[in-house]
Amino acid sequence: MTTTYDLNALADKHVAAARNSPHGRSAHLLLREETLRQSVIALTAGEVLEEHNAPPAATLQILRGEIVLTAVSGDVTLTEGRLHALPQERHGLRAVTDAAVLLTAVND
Repeated sequence: MTTTYDLNALADKHVAAARNSPHGRSAHLLLREETLRQSVIALTAGEVLEEHNAPPAATLQILRGEIVLTAVSGDVTLTEGRLHALPQERHGLRAVTDAAVLLTAVND
């Protein structure tokens, strides 16, 4: 059986949950199959995901809002509808506006 997700509805749900969270965040693991992981992460404007290690391969799809991907190689501003490959280096996220992303990662 294949599971289908409404990414627009999930983005709206998690942005609303982040707005109601004292930490300004909401996250949900959608898919976990062997080495593949997909998660929706929402942050309110100004919230930061601190610098962390990159998985072996990953992308961010911006579902709502605008974020800045911070990395040693340089910061990148990403807006709704963009898909970006994560650099193979430590990185973080900062929400410019209330935002939701779909993180797709392949781990060892």
